[in-house]
Amino acid sequence: MNLITPDSGLVVWMTIIFAIVFFILAKFGFPVITSMVKKRNDKIHDSLAAARLAEEKLATLAQQQQELLEKARVEQAALLKEAAAARDNLITQAKQQAKEEADKIIQNARLEIAAEREDALRDVRRQVAEISLDVAEKVMRKTLQDTGEQAQLVDRLIEEASRSTRPES
Repeated sequence: MNLITPDSGLVVWMTIIFAIVFFILAKFGFPVITSMVKKRNDKIHDSLAAARLAEEKLATLAQQQQELLEKARVEQAALLKEAAAARDNLITQAKQQAKEEADKIIQNARLEIAAEREDALRDVRRQVAEISLDVAEKVMRKTLQDTGEQAQLVDRLIEEASRSTRPES
């Protein structure tokens, strides 16, 4: 029964030891524990404040990122528009140059064709003149087989030639 019902001396000594331990803990242990709990609590509050601040900074950074993206999109659109205008300008200039060169080529071809036509006409005239002279020579030989007729013809030609060389009065 000793274990279930302790002696009064044991209870007194246990109470004294408990009071001493409680006093020591209250004097030295509890302030350390409470200061550590308070430090931990302060650290948690500081961490929460830092997290809120970081969250606000992230929100501001996200806002700035959106603004930068929008600005980049606007600049990209402007650059694309400018590049399209430059491309259209280059195409227009290239078409104009091609048209001018084509006009020059066509003009040169027309000049060459005209020159070749003139050459061909001169060649045809020369050939016609040669054929005419050959025909006239053959006709004259046939008609002027007599020397008297030849002499008359020569005289008449000399007279016509001398009339055409004289100055007209």
